[in-house]
Amino acid sequence: MIRKPVSGSWGLLPEGSCGPSQGDGCQIPAGSVCLTPRRGEPWLLQAVGLGTPLLVTLRLRGPWGVCLFKLESREWVSGSGPSRAGVWALCPVGRAWHGVEDGVAPGTRSLAERPGGVGGLEGPRQRLTFPVSTPLRRALSSVVALGANIICNKIPGLAPRQRAICQSRPDAIIVIGEGAQMGINECQYQFRFGRWNCSALGEKTVFGQELRVGSREAAFTYAITAAGVAHAVTAACSQGNLSNCGCDREKQGYYNQAEGWKWGGCSADVRYGIDFSRRFVDAREIKKNARRLMNLHNNEAGRKVLEERMKLECKCHGVSGSCTTKTCWTTLPKFREVGHLLKEKYNVAVQVEVVRASRLRQPTFLRIKQLRSYQKPMETDLVYIEKSPNYCEEDAATGSVGTQGRLCNRTSPGADGCDTMCCGRGYNTHQYTKVWQCNCKFHWCCFVKCNTCSERTEVFTCK
Repeated sequence: MIRKPVSGSWGLLPEGSCGPSQGDGCQIPAGSVCLTPRRGEPWLLQAVGLGTPLLVTLRLRGPWGVCLFKLESREWVSGSGPSRAGVWALCPVGRAWHGVEDGVAPGTRSLAERPGGVGGLEGPRQRLTFPVSTPLRRALSSVVALGANIICNKIPGLAPRQRAICQSRPDAIIVIGEGAQMGINECQYQFRFGRWNCSALGEKTVFGQELRVGSREAAFTYAITAAGVAHAVTAACSQGNLSNCGCDREKQGYYNQAEGWKWGGCSADVRYGIDFSRRFVDAREIKKNARRLMNLHNNEAGRKVLEERMKLECKCHGVSGSCTTKTCWTTLPKFREVGHLLKEKYNVAVQVEVVRASRLRQPTFLRIKQLRSYQKPMETDLVYIEKSPNYCEEDAATGSVGTQGRLCNRTSPGADGCDTMCCGRGYNTHQYTKVWQCNCKFHWCCFVKCNTCSERTEVFTCK
């Protein structure tokens, strides 16, 4: 049971003004829970000092759910004018809408719990506050548990243990989804110039979808996704966005006499993040076969690379800027750095084969595929058991979407060159004119006069 279902601020935005699909409200991140006592029932919020209640009703859409609230109140506050008509959607503040990164989109009214147990809606000139009573808090806690069951049962591809974690930790499933998506985004960045560019992964890698061939590409996706989940969970703990975890206090106050500094601040508890990633991501490996051993090894390799790249940051203390003493703590690396390291591991990935127990004939461990060799791969090696397809043609069995229609570089000798990218099929040339305003000058008084510049551009796509 979660006592505080909302962490941070949420915003109300008009339906259709944000989210991935116009007209469908705001897509709530995977695992989010809608704030309503019962599905489809009204939620009455009595405005402080006003006689007009704010009536909000809910509709759920899609596999994750879209929280839509119909506002029937005539006014936000007395004398401020009427509220905007229509249906509004509840969205977390700090997402990117209308190109606004880490900020509230224009017209947003924040919905947040305020000191003293008072919630509120507010905008540039409008504000509505209402009491959040203890019964309502208990109702919201019940809703989170109810919503978790609904959401977790609708997520495709979850293994039984993953579903149990989802239902017991609904706050964590949001972070897990963000970490998985971070891994997929990094995969697409690292392979953006290759025939295989992670585009077939979509958004469900952690939740069931996988590359069927045990190739080095599959090895990279498992490693980067496991690292992404560990990174996201660790960051959420440090920021106080997850229950049951926080900063790593184990070395707090310990003094390093040799180097003259002591542990302090908020060290990222990467061990908790790695353990959580291990419990959730590894839980889908239920078949006892060679692919299971390969996937588990690559999951652990990704987490190990993350752990080894943890950074030490320090702050000096002393009179007039001197560094009499230093306080140090560990921080997470940039995830792009983890992506670069795993891409290097991908380039030198090791082909392995399974060694089976003589009696049960079940796969027990992996060894490097060489004649008369029982050498095991290193912890941070990426391993694969099957050679990669060429990814030239679309093939659902191998996870290849083909290269037809992909942009290529006609003059590049590398993987993004048209000769390599198009697999010898040739390429199409497209010409277009790019037009923009240039050489703008201010004239007194008071206008700006610009010239119109244009440039003829060619792009090339694979046949």
